[in-house]
Amino acid sequence: MSAFTTLTSADGFSFPAYVARPEGAPRGALVVLQEIFGVNSHIRSVADRWAARGYLVVAPANFSRVQKDVELGYTGDDMKAGVALKAQTEALPAPGVQPDIQAAIDFAAKESGGKKVGIFGFCWGGLLTWRAAASLNGLSAAVPYYGGGVTTEAEIARQPKVPLMAHFGDKDAHISVDSVKALEKAHPEIQVYLYAADHGFNCDQRGSFDAAAAQLADERTQAFFAKHLG
Repeated sequence: MSAFTTLTSADGFSFPAYVARPEGAPRGALVVLQEIFGVNSHIRSVADRWAARGYLVVAPANFSRVQKDVELGYTGDDMKAGVALKAQTEALPAPGVQPDIQAAIDFAAKESGGKKVGIFGFCWGGLLTWRAAASLNGLSAAVPYYGGGVTTEAEIARQPKVPLMAHFGDKDAHISVDSVKALEKAHPEIQVYLYAADHGFNCDQRGSFDAAAAQLADERTQAFFAKHLG
C-alpha cells in the first residue's frame, strides 16, 4: 500500500512524503531521496519495489521549501527546471533540507516499529544521502548513487557515521573517475563501485539507463541493506 502523507520537521515546516508499505511486518525501513526531478514516477516506483521486498519506504519531497508538488520528467526543459530548483534549495540557509530528511528518518523508524533505517538516493539525492550519513541521527546504513558533488574536496572531508556503499558510472561527465578514486582513497572504510555506465544509469526512464549496471548495483545494495538493517 502506497500513499502520500504529511511530515513535519523540527522547525515546524510541513511537507509531503511518499510512503510505500510492505505486506506484513517490515524487515527494516528505508528513506529514498529524489533526484532533481521531484518525487516523480521513477522515485515512487523505486519505493514500491523496495516495499515489495519487505521494507517500509519513505520518499520525502525535498524541493518543498522552495516549490511544492514538483514532478518532472527527463526532457531538456525538465532538466533546466530541476537544476534551478536544486540551486534554490541548496541556497537555503543552513541546515537547508536536513531537518526534512531527519523527519523522514524518524517517521520511518516509528512506522516500521523501531526497525533499523537505511537511506539511499540518486543524483542530488545521492549527495543528500552522503550528507545525511555524516550529520543526521537514527541511520544504520547509507547508499548514494552517482551523487553529484560527493567527490568534491569539501564533501570528501565529511565523515560518514554509518556503513556506506557508493555507486558511480565511469562515463559520468559530472563526476570524474579521478575524483571517485580520491573519495575511495580518503575513505577506505566505504565500499565504492564504479560501473561502465553514465550518470543516471539506474533510472529506466532516462536515456542513460544501463540495465546491467542497474541490476548489479541493486543486487549489491540489497545485500548491503540486508546485512546492516537485518
